[in-house]
Amino acid sequence: MSSITVVRVELVKERSLEYEGSRLIRCAEDAANILRGYIGNADREMFVVMVLSAKHIVNAINTVSLGILDSSIVHPREVFKPAILSNAASVIVGHNHPSGDPEPSPEDVAVTRRLVDAGKILGIDVLDHIVIGDEGRFVSLKARELL
Repeated sequence: MSSITVVRVELVKERSLEYEGSRLIRCAEDAANILRGYIGNADREMFVVMVLSAKHIVNAINTVSLGILDSSIVHPREVFKPAILSNAASVIVGHNHPSGDPEPSPEDVAVTRRLVDAGKILGIDVLDHIVIGDEGRFVSLKARELL
């Protein structure tokens, strides 16, 4: 006789992020402001996903990957896991460039397109990918028509 492990999957609230503004995302700048408060001063690259309701309210933020100085590993399964558990309608992904230059790399564009494709299969839209730089600078891949 063999045994099969029975598991339970649950979402755990780790902490709250204090934020002065609204949780409603109306434009890329709204998303960038929230992301800047979460990852703006990190000394290494962090890739995060913001989980949104059907009305584009940010319900949660999850750190998908903590990388090294200039890269991080991102897999669709890790991006969409918190979105699925949170019953997300859509997501916005983002990461910082510790160099301060928010210009997206070819790898940033490639991972974004892979996430958009995965989101289509799951029925969870990837609304944007925001790259955070220094001095308030950011780049929206949607605005650049790179999604």
